[in-house]
Amino acid sequence: MDTHLLDLYLSVLAVEKGYSSKTVEAYASDLNDFFSFMEERGLKSLAEVKAPHILLYLAKQRERGISPETVARRLSALRGFFKYLVLEHDFSENPLTLVEGPRLSRKLPVVLSAREVEKLLEAPDISTPLGLRDRAMLEILYASGLRVSEMVTLKLFDLNLEIGFVRVMGKGNKERLVPIGEVAKEFVSKYLKEARPKLLGKRFDEAHVFLNKRGRPLTRQRFWQIIKTYALKAGLNPKDITPHSLRHSFATHLLERGADLRTVQMLLGHASLATTQIYTHVQAETLRKVHEKYHPRG
Repeated sequence: MDTHLLDLYLSVLAVEKGYSSKTVEAYASDLNDFFSFMEERGLKSLAEVKAPHILLYLAKQRERGISPETVARRLSALRGFFKYLVLEHDFSENPLTLVEGPRLSRKLPVVLSAREVEKLLEAPDISTPLGLRDRAMLEILYASGLRVSEMVTLKLFDLNLEIGFVRVMGKGNKERLVPIGEVAKEFVSKYLKEARPKLLGKRFDEAHVFLNKRGRPLTRQRFWQIIKTYALKAGLNPKDITPHSLRHSFATHLLERGADLRTVQMLLGHASLATTQIYTHVQAETLRKVHEKYHPRG
């Protein structure tokens, strides 16, 4: 089977497009699922794949109970892969040209109120090194709108606390400078001075800003556990709180207070303004609920 073509495509995603290793792994997983389907159907080559095979693959996904979101993601991966094969390997056609994916309901991100954010940020016990670290992380996420993956990969040389900015390497290796405000700057400074040296111990070669109790870089998975713990402590529903919750709240609160959409796009590091516009839908939904609750004819 044409697994060498898959390997070449994954290399293109990593090297030419600058996708992260986790993103490339996700593409590999989705495309390997289709390769397994090909093997089951006796297809020996990608050149044999036609639109009916894709439709059958989609039907099999539904039979297996795969969610529409996962099916849509796998279909998107296949589109990109076959487009690459047509452009770079002289495949005669893209079998997905006329294939439509599952219709997805648009899910609006869960956004915390300013009071809920305050309760979450105040949940860590800042008298301990780990608690001070956690408060600094929560503050910087809400102050800057960073992705969690961007926060946990911050290095010491990315911080300029004198002027209150952090340098971020976002998706596609795109660099941006983001202000973090006075409160976050204060807690990050306090963490660097009082807590990080205790976590670092005798290891002097670690440049990552946020460390675990063994002096190693904190992982996205560990932060996921941390924020769920503090959500519970703050009296919030842990099911509603994700590592992205503070990023969503950052964007929505800025727009609610009059920030323009283009500036919020730059702060979030979105390549497309359309991606940022989902937060205007959040605003509209909030207004609708307020009207419904308080207006006599709502």
